[in-house]
Amino acid sequence: MTPPSDEPDASPSLTQQAVTEVLPTDEFSQYLLYSKSEILPVLRGLVEHVSQVTMMFNAGRNMVLSSLISCGDDGVVLEFGASTEMNRKALKADKLFCVSQLDKVKIQFILSGVDQIEVGGRPAFHAPLPDSVLRLQRREFYRLVTPVVQALKCRIRVPEADGSSIVVEAHVADISGGGVLLVGLPLNLPLETDMELSGCRIELPEIGLITFALRLRSLTESVSRSGIRAKRAGCEFVHLPGPMARLVQRYIMKIERERKMRESGMI
Repeated sequence: MTPPSDEPDASPSLTQQAVTEVLPTDEFSQYLLYSKSEILPVLRGLVEHVSQVTMMFNAGRNMVLSSLISCGDDGVVLEFGASTEMNRKALKADKLFCVSQLDKVKIQFILSGVDQIEVGGRPAFHAPLPDSVLRLQRREFYRLVTPVVQALKCRIRVPEADGSSIVVEAHVADISGGGVLLVGLPLNLPLETDMELSGCRIELPEIGLITFALRLRSLTESVSRSGIRAKRAGCEFVHLPGPMARLVQRYIMKIERERKMRESGMI
């Protein structure tokens, strides 16, 4: 997101830009909170820690740096920013993307417009509670490049037009709490973006078997050093069950721990 040039308090550093990056909620849908009983404690945490909230709007061309003053069943209240012009534009925006952090956990939500109210004699923004809140720890969207030794393989079932299906085993190039990158897929495999594949499975060495559904988000063609052409597919997990997600995180932490031990000469 490029901050507007006419707001003096909206010039984030490179570190801040990484914090304020808006993540695609479809890719991390399993980390969305929908119930009020889950959303309110997260927002109250932002209030108590006076966490900075970046509100972006107008397709990311404008932003206001704010913080939550209060939240409850009747909605949220946020401070006005330093720029009168940006505050005025925010009041006219139909949708505001809000990004913050709480104890190194990324918090993201969308406000469907804001109104101006007064709090302690000062102007403030008020908005209804967001429909959902994305709460994402760094380890949950960290993508692990899988090791060559004990390489991961993903078994997928690809449906065909006649109602039958093809079972294929693909190499997993990287894995995260949000999905996988599959490589070495045959070029003639009938794959399309947004296709959903059910009944997928990966055996995580020394961790266990995970079964899940995948949605294809990107398809590209690759050529190996030996000249073999194949497909690469970027996929997201579809509603990955909690027990399966925990196994993925255990695997990622195990591989990272082993890598650090090798680098330090311990193994």
